[in-house]
Amino acid sequence: MKVLHVISGGETGGSRKHVITLLEQFEPPEVTLAVFQEGALSAEAREAGIRTELFAQKSRYDLSVLKRLAQFIKTEQFDILHTHGPRANLFGIYLKKKTGIRWVTTVHSDPALDFVKGGVKGTIFTKLSLYAIRQMDHYFAVSDRFKQNLVSLGIRPEKVQTVYNGIHFTEEPAEAVPLPVPEKAFVIAMVARLHPIKGHDIVFEAMRQLEVKPSLLLVGDGPMEDELREKAKDLSDCVHFLGFRKDVAGIYAASDAALLASYSESFPLALLEAANERIPLISTDVGGVGELITPGETGWIIPSGDPDALAAAIKEAMQADVKAMGEKLYDHASAHFSLDQLHCATKEVYTKIASR
Repeated sequence: MKVLHVISGGETGGSRKHVITLLEQFEPPEVTLAVFQEGALSAEAREAGIRTELFAQKSRYDLSVLKRLAQFIKTEQFDILHTHGPRANLFGIYLKKKTGIRWVTTVHSDPALDFVKGGVKGTIFTKLSLYAIRQMDHYFAVSDRFKQNLVSLGIRPEKVQTVYNGIHFTEEPAEAVPLPVPEKAFVIAMVARLHPIKGHDIVFEAMRQLEVKPSLLLVGDGPMEDELREKAKDLSDCVHFLGFRKDVAGIYAASDAALLASYSESFPLALLEAANERIPLISTDVGGVGELITPGETGWIIPSGDPDALAAAIKEAMQADVKAMGEKLYDHASAHFSLDQLHCATKEVYTKIASR
């Protein structure tokens, strides 16, 4: 069985990590990754020994790659097309029509919110994305809540398989990296794209409410960087923009807690990576976080878009025994969200679909 994974290639967040860690679990001849641009994802994939093919576009509107991709599928005799992200999903419509290949997707975010603040183009792309989502043969949902989200879009429940994200959990935490924060500061790491869906504005509002402020590390890049830097000018003493980093594990290991403030997620790998470094989590009630966090024991779950609740959770975290909470979180996460379960469940679906 041969599976072609298609993704734009510009991803630097959770979807990048998900694709690479998943493909690493398969034998090299079983999977190939196709991207439309070079970047951190393709470089990391090749470094991991994953066959990675570039179908370069002159722009994201360059559709000439579709014929080449269709021919590639036929020549290489792939059994399954697995797309990730709006662009790959949209292109999948053409590829299925031209090749007849079985088509699956992993939805990494709410397709109705992918193009927030995109203006007229965003509205058009959202409609196209939702149309594409309804055309697949099968779907992977990374939490039961996200499965219900897909069903609400008109997808038949039997076509959606819940497969939890997973990572490789280590016996020891990573080595902490030096941080640009005062000595003995309470450190919170927020690993997220600088995008409206991630809720940075709410985090800044919550920080302003705190009399004693933690040091907040913003790890990631994205389209809102300049805007967010401007909005956080009054918090420059405690908010630190670190940009895209490859040493996220070391940053988590040097932190006291991890933060997710998103308005929508499926099942964030960033939280599993934080759990692996034995630090508790503060998260909005999105995706499958309720299956990972036990409130008051391994972290805090708060409503999306609520700066008051976030400020209260941060204040509690700064007074809690975060080391004990982090150890308890690690024990739970490593027992339930391993790469083995992700690989086995995914391959089982592939086998089932390919045999139809």
